[in-house]
Amino acid sequence: MLDRTLLPPHLAITEQDLQNTPPAILNLLGFLLRENMELKRQVEDLTKQVAKQSKQIEDLTSRLNLNSSNSSRPPSSDSPYQSKEAGKEHKKPGAKKGHKGHRQNMLDPTDTKIIQPEICSCGNTTFNDLTDYYTHQVIELPEIKMDVTHFVLYKGICSCCGKTNKGLIPQEHRTGYGPRLCALIAEMAGTQADSRSTIQTFCYSVLGLKISLGTIQKILDRVSQAILPSYKMIAAQVRQDAVNHVDETSWHKNGILMWLWVMANTSSAFFMIDSHRSWEAFQSLISDWKGILISDGYGVYRKWVGLRQTCLAHLIRDAKKLSESLNIDIMLFGKWVLKDLQCLCHMANAPPSEKEWEEFYGRLIQLIARYRGNKDVTGTFARRLEREIAHLWVFLEQEGVSPTNNHAERMIRFGVLWRKCSQGTSSDKGNRWVERILSLRQTCRLRSLKTYPILVDAVQRYFRGQETNTAWITQH
Repeated sequence: MLDRTLLPPHLAITEQDLQNTPPAILNLLGFLLRENMELKRQVEDLTKQVAKQSKQIEDLTSRLNLNSSNSSRPPSSDSPYQSKEAGKEHKKPGAKKGHKGHRQNMLDPTDTKIIQPEICSCGNTTFNDLTDYYTHQVIELPEIKMDVTHFVLYKGICSCCGKTNKGLIPQEHRTGYGPRLCALIAEMAGTQADSRSTIQTFCYSVLGLKISLGTIQKILDRVSQAILPSYKMIAAQVRQDAVNHVDETSWHKNGILMWLWVMANTSSAFFMIDSHRSWEAFQSLISDWKGILISDGYGVYRKWVGLRQTCLAHLIRDAKKLSESLNIDIMLFGKWVLKDLQCLCHMANAPPSEKEWEEFYGRLIQLIARYRGNKDVTGTFARRLEREIAHLWVFLEQEGVSPTNNHAERMIRFGVLWRKCSQGTSSDKGNRWVERILSLRQTCRLRSLKTYPILVDAVQRYFRGQETNTAWITQH
């Protein structure tokens, strides 16, 4: 007998119809109905599986497409083989047509040679009214020869008391390596992120100096002590500014996770390595500073009770990621948010009228209200905007405030490159060296100053036991 539960409910099949149907037909019908139900179950399972895999593909595609424009990744992490966006025009390499070219600056000559015309096309060799019309500059290194001084120490017996007295090495020469050589090694290690072995190879290949890795480390330790007063002064100068950018990135000491912090403004950059990414570490970085903070949306910074400008670049990158989603709803939300945030960011250069601001503010509030209750990424982002809304446009109200934290990211980027090359540090002393030389390097760059002369002067004064000259920091 056929199980009536297998029959579709919309079919009007009576009991009499079933009784009049041959048993063989009923058996076949029952088989087909059971097969149909099994196929439906399989289709449902496959549909769920396809949906799950589609979500996985979307997530993987999203990760694959992450770059510096739609995530917090630095530009240095972008692949050079990444395909260019379709439909977007890309500029040809090189300067635009009509662009005034850059010429090599004329340096003060150490020698000058006069070149006069030798012979005219007519065969004449004498010329009147000779005037210079062009100066061709040739730059060359002199032959590199180390300046080596031998201090021959004598001893003698006092003619009065008979004691033996010895000549002493002058204080500034006791290390055996002069200030300029020490500064050069510090320049390579600190401002160029060269490894100890690279420095060792350079010294032998270029300078003809055989030097051990241990000696190089001792020189860097001395330079670290020499620039300590400059480091402290940079910290003091940064903490006096009304507006500062703050950021942090991971660091490793002997494989242990630590954090490299930076506090920077337009003229100075102060670095600090701490074992924590916490409020206490942040307080140690800023000390008693009470100005306007520019940062990303990390929870530590959101505790700041003073004025804070949240980084619009971070929000724009995350919105761009949403706008590239395969999900239509997420994509549309991302595009709307991206457009509004870019509009807000552009207000830094073109302040809005009252009407423009009211229109922008209304759109943003409506967008947040519409999506804040969603349980997907759109709701998460909308609630994030709601949480940060008081910190989105501080740059429009306060002078000297940038809408992004790109300045801090640019300052800390060299630390990231250093981390990639060196895999971090191996001691607390190494951490202190990184803090000090990064602070000096980036501060010099912000002020368009050369680091090497400053290093030479600092080491020279340190060797002589003199006070460090920090006027270049305070008088800027």
